[in-house]
Amino acid sequence: MQNVSKEYNGNPVLKDVNFKLGQGEVLGLVGENGAGKSTLMNILFGMDVIQQTGGYGGKVLIDGKEAKFASPLDALKAGIGMVHQEFSLLPGFTAAENILLNREPENKSVLSLVFGPRANTIDRKTLQKQAIEAITKLGVSLDPDMLVSEMPVGHKQFTEISREISKSAIRLLVLDEPTAVLSEKEAEMLLKAIKNLSAQGVSVIFITHRLQEILDVCDKVIVMRDGRIINELEAEKTSIQEMARLMVGREVGTGRIENRESRPLSDKVVLSVENLWVDMPGETVRNVNLEVHQGEFLGIGGLAGQGKIGIPNGIMGLYPAGGTVKLNGQPIPLNNPRTCLSSSLAFVSEDRRGVGLLLDESLEWNVAFPAMQIQDKFLKKYLGGAIKWRDQKAIEEVTQKYIDQLQIKCTSSKQKAKELSGGNQQKICLAKSFALEPKLLFVSEPTRGIDIGAKALVLKALREYNREYGVTIVMISSELEELRQCCDRIAIVTDGAISGILPATTPSEDFGILMVGKTKKEAK
Repeated sequence: MQNVSKEYNGNPVLKDVNFKLGQGEVLGLVGENGAGKSTLMNILFGMDVIQQTGGYGGKVLIDGKEAKFASPLDALKAGIGMVHQEFSLLPGFTAAENILLNREPENKSVLSLVFGPRANTIDRKTLQKQAIEAITKLGVSLDPDMLVSEMPVGHKQFTEISREISKSAIRLLVLDEPTAVLSEKEAEMLLKAIKNLSAQGVSVIFITHRLQEILDVCDKVIVMRDGRIINELEAEKTSIQEMARLMVGREVGTGRIENRESRPLSDKVVLSVENLWVDMPGETVRNVNLEVHQGEFLGIGGLAGQGKIGIPNGIMGLYPAGGTVKLNGQPIPLNNPRTCLSSSLAFVSEDRRGVGLLLDESLEWNVAFPAMQIQDKFLKKYLGGAIKWRDQKAIEEVTQKYIDQLQIKCTSSKQKAKELSGGNQQKICLAKSFALEPKLLFVSEPTRGIDIGAKALVLKALREYNREYGVTIVMISSELEELRQCCDRIAIVTDGAISGILPATTPSEDFGILMVGKTKKEAK
């Protein structure tokens, strides 16, 4: 890519970007949210949003010849595949149907001679076989017959990647945050698959905020900041600290555990869960029993699919659930999201685009709307409340407060949520929940897709929210070290139940033993 530049509404987001990629090379592309990584890859892949916003400056060269992609179909014909940060799957189709979408093997019939290809039928047997070959090549466990609408996020990601791998002409694969929704074990499988693709001569551009993955799998690293390439490094000659410093322009801590003592638990139990089961596809929640104490910062961890994500989704009524949940001793009816919100519970979902945001609305509307709807906040009342009208000044003030506090990169509070980078969208989800001022806050995967600098900021905001305002927080995360950094206690979920709860200062190997369903004595 030579001298590539791009503007959105007069705002430059890419400035004179240059880099080369050889056959079979794995290039790591890193930078803070909003640095321009996804925009650069959208140009490479010929995404419609680039053409619709005035195109771009500079050149894209494939084998030394300039390539101008009017659409992703042109990029696909040139052997370029891309797995986007947000899913682009058909929810009513199976994994196999999505993997071979628009490339389905067909059976010809006598009618085909008369009516042409329109009379062909899909060769289901071959489609299934080719889909399974792609899944096997990726080296993951994925049911080809499962509907996308019923999949957990990790399985959706594997479906996306399998779709690209299944293309025989693939020469260059762009992976935009592919491990953000994966557990550590699933991420290891994917990194192994990337190495295999590289060995077969497929070039890979790998965007991730997990900097250790860059060191594990990449040949070279490009660091971007504010739309420019700051440096190009050999992966084996750099470090996480150096990449982080170049990304944010300052020294950044890499998430070491604080030397702190566990806080004493309050005697008051604010949330009690008994015999909870949840019917959430891809998650196993069979019999969860848990007590959360007043003012506590509790972490919930565990391997993918074991049930940790299903717990808050079930309690908050997003999926069918049963059992008993009490808030301050009073039963909370399950399967009723409105009642939960009215009871001062709030939830930051791991699925920010599907559940967390009004993508076509402004940041102001996203932050303030739930509090307006549930709590009558940010409203002016006339005639004793008979007439209500939104308080625009209050809405602007609360939105700007969280833009400043969480350092959300945006043009203004009027900007649409869909125009923000993934990490900044996640911060808006946090701001929306903070505006509700809940007594208990569930936060599921709060730093998914957030860069190393912003991650520290978000975790700090959650800790301050817990300690300064006394809000009880239950945080679900696939990253154990993230939980150990923030929480007072950590509950590990194995096979749909709590296998143990330990202080956050407990050595990480003890948590690992609980995750695989063994006691410490059995492990020895």
